[in-house]
Amino acid sequence: MRVFYAFVIAIAALCAVAENARAQLYVTQEPSFPSSVIGVVSEFPINTDLITGLSVPVGLALRGNTLFVAIQGIQTVGKYDATTGGVINPSFIMGLSLPVGLALGGNILFVANAGNGTVGEYDATTGEVINASLITGLNAPEGLALLGNTLFVSNFRNGTVGEYDATTGGAINANFIAGLSFPVGLALRDNTLFVANSHAGTVGKYEAKTGATINANFITGLAVPQFLALLGNELFVANAGNGTVGEYDATSGAAIKASFIRGLNRPAGLAVKSAK
Repeated sequence: MRVFYAFVIAIAALCAVAENARAQLYVTQEPSFPSSVIGVVSEFPINTDLITGLSVPVGLALRGNTLFVAIQGIQTVGKYDATTGGVINPSFIMGLSLPVGLALGGNILFVANAGNGTVGEYDATTGEVINASLITGLNAPEGLALLGNTLFVSNFRNGTVGEYDATTGGAINANFIAGLSFPVGLALRDNTLFVANSHAGTVGKYEAKTGATINANFITGLAVPQFLALLGNELFVANAGNGTVGEYDATSGAAIKASFIRGLNRPAGLAVKSAK
């Protein structure tokens, strides 16, 4: 019965994504604790088990046909083929400290380490360390977003988003946005920064140049929102609390489909691209 139920959920999720032919979504699903469930990376609408056997996969970053996965259970970032799920290097970057969010800028991969309060900088082709402690003194950093040479970092424990120079790691404004509720995911569109507040169940919308609030309650009623992803005017939100990915209008905040994908196991990381 449990196998049949899982099959029905998978089909429902695939059908939901098929309604939006433009969206091809990658989603990490974390194990539930205590549980023997192994984490996976799913690709909708193609393969719900694209990458399996992962130990607490969290953040994702996508470049071309390469998918980077932050794997907390073994403190690494793994590198995989985004089409086949084939392993390129499961220990592409090692020695991390509870890696969470990832961001790509050219050939540089930024990694947020929630365990030791740092953001590290690595070569996205070789995995070579550029600066493992590019930014230090953070308070459980989770989400990352890059705008030009500015790197935004969400600090889960102190409810802030900080703004940093992506080259030097120097603080531009460590309290760029404050008063948030355990922020996790960040997403950028033009000059707008979206922030997922996990405990408040909201996504806020802010001016990316000044930090001014556009709408602190842009989207409400979410269930422990984690990471965010944008495709055109569509904002996708992973909800760990109810096992869904929701789809929203990035201009108005209106729900396009609040349960765009459903039946997931603690979805966290998101990456999106146009379907071919």
